[in-house]
Amino acid sequence: MNSGPEISIIIPTLNEEVAIGSLLNWLTTNASSTISKEIIIVDGGSTDQTIQIAENYPVLALRCNKGRAKQMNHGAKHASGKILYFLHADTFPPKKFDITIQNAYKKGSKAGCFRMKFETNNFILKGFAWFTRFNFSICRGGDQSLFITKNLFLKLNGFNEAYTIYEDSEFIRRIYKTTNFKILPDFVRTSARKYHEFGWAKTQFHFGVIHVKSWLGAPPHQLYAYYQKHFSYN
Repeated sequence: MNSGPEISIIIPTLNEEVAIGSLLNWLTTNASSTISKEIIIVDGGSTDQTIQIAENYPVLALRCNKGRAKQMNHGAKHASGKILYFLHADTFPPKKFDITIQNAYKKGSKAGCFRMKFETNNFILKGFAWFTRFNFSICRGGDQSLFITKNLFLKLNGFNEAYTIYEDSEFIRRIYKTTNFKILPDFVRTSARKYHEFGWAKTQFHFGVIHVKSWLGAPPHQLYAYYQKHFSYN
């Protein structure tokens, strides 16, 4: 019998037909039925089979305008759990993830994340992932997943929808200023697909530049313009 708060899992998607079925299969197989209250898919206008695949599972499938910040805020608005757990479509949480999150809440944690491992043998990326064990906001990112109480989420006004990219890091930075952020001891496994597409050195360099630009006060539209320039498929 569950004696703690229930969790709403929120997954923003956009053309994730390759990944979403595997993730939902894993979640519905491994999530605790008494803790994980619901899985909410928030799609930003997929033109592939993402929604059709998701609807084969016991999920709440929502649609809204494209933009992860908008999508995650929309999911939070419809969530009924006391704890929100934001998860990317290509990231797999550890076994008993919801029990671990609930236990952290019972010990006083209002927000936190797991450590991360990339699904790759690249030793450089393994090195970058190693730093996710340290409790500094500069080491955080959305790929590590994020849990936060709904009350704190609402207090902070959720994700800043002005951010087309970097929305996770910006929000987490605000969380750090508000409460003690908890780094959970287990690891999520996340795809290294962007590193494979653009090259690990190029990808990490430009992500680093985006971090620095943000820390120096660059507004959201400048961060997005830089991202578009260096990660364009054209």
